[in-house]
This record gives sequence, C-alpha cells and structure tokens, in this order.
Amino acid sequence: MQRVYEFLKKVGTYYLATVDGDQARVRPFGTVDIFENKLYIQTGKSKAVSREIHENPKVEICAFDGSKWLRLSGSLVSDDRVEAKAHMLDSYPELKAMYSAEDDNTEVLYFENAEAVFSSFTSAPEVINF
Repeated sequence: MQRVYEFLKKVGTYYLATVDGDQARVRPFGTVDIFENKLYIQTGKSKAVSREIHENPKVEICAFDGSKWLRLSGSLVSDDRVEAKAHMLDSYPELKAMYSAEDDNTEVLYFENAEAVFSSFTSAPEVINF
C-alpha cells in the first residue's frame, strides 16, 4: 500500500473511474492519504462523484508517471470521522479554503479489497493486494 501511495503522490494527478447508471465517468483527482493503515481519497459530498460512489462503490484509479502506470481497483468506504477528515486536510492544507473536517460536505473514503497493478512496456505487471 505504501508503494501505491508514493506513486500517486509522485504523479500528483490520477484519474478516478466511477459508474453513473450505465455510463462510465472518469475525472482527475489529486488527493491521497494513509490513515490508520488504509489508503484514502477525498471529495465533496455535494459532487456527483460522491453520489456515484455511494450507488456503486467499485472504482478504479489510473495513473502514469511517464514510464510506468498504475491501475488501482477496489471498493471505496466512506469514513465520516472528524479525525480521518482532519488527517487528509492536514496533508492538503490548500483544501482548507473549501473544506473543513467538521463540515457536512467533506468526504474521505478508503479502499477496501484493493488490487494495485503496476505495469510498463518493458516488464511484467506487478500485483499488490491490500
């Protein structure tokens, strides 16, 4: 999990795929955090992506660093605890202008039953489950 976290931090922007009814949706994201040994992302509850995740928590992330790419799939679980939100926002202080650990909009979600696949054109895929 640490390797996945470091890869996502390094690339900065990754792409999160969700399902909206029968339509795939992909959008850029940039938050990633480890809290209590779980990999978290962050969004706002008022956004369509939050609704999509709650309707179907199975998601996939794709990120590319110029030579290797990561596909991370699993289910996202919402964590409404102030401590989890505060930890994320402390990692991304620029978000504190839009979000607060105590507001009703900030949402942090962690991966459950995750499978990370690191790939490149020159080596066999490496699979990490957590």
